[in-house]
Amino acid sequence: MNSTDSTIQKTITYVKEILANAEGGHDWYHIERVWNMAVNIREVEGEGDLLTIELAALLHDISDAKFNGGDDEIGSQLAYNFLMKNDIDRERTEHIQTIIKYVSYKGGFPQDRINSIEFRIVQDADRLDAIGAIGIARAFNYGGFKNRPIYDPSISLQEYKDSKAYHRSNAPTINHFYEKLLKLKGLMNTETGKRIAMERHNFMLQFLEKLYDECGIRKGNSD
Repeated sequence: MNSTDSTIQKTITYVKEILANAEGGHDWYHIERVWNMAVNIREVEGEGDLLTIELAALLHDISDAKFNGGDDEIGSQLAYNFLMKNDIDRERTEHIQTIIKYVSYKGGFPQDRINSIEFRIVQDADRLDAIGAIGIARAFNYGGFKNRPIYDPSISLQEYKDSKAYHRSNAPTINHFYEKLLKLKGLMNTETGKRIAMERHNFMLQFLEKLYDECGIRKGNSD
């Protein structure tokens, strides 16, 4: 096993330990899907430092802000400490730390402090896991975890004033489709991400149409 393979394996072991009791939508299997998707996007796009992409994808959710009061610093600092301890050079470590800090949706607020190809690829991979069939499953899993209603027409869609307000929201799961999931198609960075997102977006629209039909609800879709 070469040094790169050893580093990846150590990172996998570390992430599995950290997320051993994680909520089902943010567990190791979410990480694994994002990691595999990031590697796939990088291969198709033909650019980006592979080790940086793999490590950032593997470490991107070790302390999700949704579970620590919206604090974006904890996960990136844990990743920094782990990488430095495992002899990753400082420049790459700091790049990965920044990717992790800014990769998440955060209520749709612009993340303009980093624009590397590695960041764009990892962000696309993470966002793709939030849409389509897996995105629907994760949304309702998280809603159940937080004991949120599936649908409540008395609770209107929200515009959040900042990322912390977004993380504190207790809106129904269906609202989450309009407040985040259906917006992601238009926020993809890479051509590969855009192509995959279109298919997954359309599947979500079909799901919502069917759900409204079965519930006797008439509501417009988002294209």
